[in-house]
Amino acid sequence: MTLPSLSVVVPNYNHGHSLPACLDALLAQSVPPDEIVVIDDGSTDDSRTVIADYARRHPCIRPEANPANRGVVFTMNRGLELARGDYLHFASADDMVLPGLFERSLTLLAAHPRAALSCSASRWSDMDSGMTWSMAAGLAQEPGYLDPDRLVALERAGRLMIVSHSALLKAGVVREFGGFLPDLRWHCDWFLTYAAAFRHGLCYRPEVLSQVHLHGSSYYGSGRRRTEHDAVMTRLLELLHEERFGDVARRIRESGALSLHAIPMLRAMLRQPAHRDFLTARFLRKCLWRQAQVLARRHFPTWLARACIRLFLRPTPSR
Repeated sequence: MTLPSLSVVVPNYNHGHSLPACLDALLAQSVPPDEIVVIDDGSTDDSRTVIADYARRHPCIRPEANPANRGVVFTMNRGLELARGDYLHFASADDMVLPGLFERSLTLLAAHPRAALSCSASRWSDMDSGMTWSMAAGLAQEPGYLDPDRLVALERAGRLMIVSHSALLKAGVVREFGGFLPDLRWHCDWFLTYAAAFRHGLCYRPEVLSQVHLHGSSYYGSGRRRTEHDAVMTRLLELLHEERFGDVARRIRESGALSLHAIPMLRAMLRQPAHRDFLTARFLRKCLWRQAQVLARRHFPTWLARACIRLFLRPTPSR
């Protein structure tokens, strides 16, 4: 079987210390990417030296640099403009893909070309607390394609989790949605992957194929001040009321998928009557469930938080 081409985009800002592990993992894949576009976003450490050294030794690496620090979302969208592959993987410079991700994902995508993306289970580690857990481990027992209606059913049952760190996205679909929407900031990847999946379906492999490191300075863990976060939640709801996202909004509403954003999303719904069509009983039940997870990770001793996470990762009631 001829596999589709793959471009990897690696935005980097001051991750010179972790870039070698990230790039080594990408290069060691059983089916390596056709190109790795590494974009430095105005780093002040030795990142550019590290990138240049890898580019000299590995022709598939394309070094690029922003003239000044522009942020992760701008850099990912620049990578989208530069990438030439049929499928795209956006890799965090401080995370790692695990062996077999690209070969197994591309094989599945080649067999199911209607899918917008593929994803797998992922291992997450909180570098501050030492906690480790698996995400997206319960979508299916066997690898295969899940259509949008199946994804709605999984989300209603609390079993849908699309981990963008393990995702390979169809380039045409990413462009169909306008890339990563800057107004959504740290939730732009969530919106893109879920919107694409709820419109076109996805392929899933029930095995851990990526490693995510969470820490206070990471993009995932930074910047979520209440005022800024509330503004992002409001903008997300505004987008879902646009006609171009009507099909996606219906499936998100039916499934209660916005509960992932918990209390900040609830505040945004309550502030604007126009957004309360998403305020369903299912959303409220799942929202409280999600918020309990957040509180457990933040305030419980590590051993108790781990036990709670195992409980919380079980499916939520679907009624």
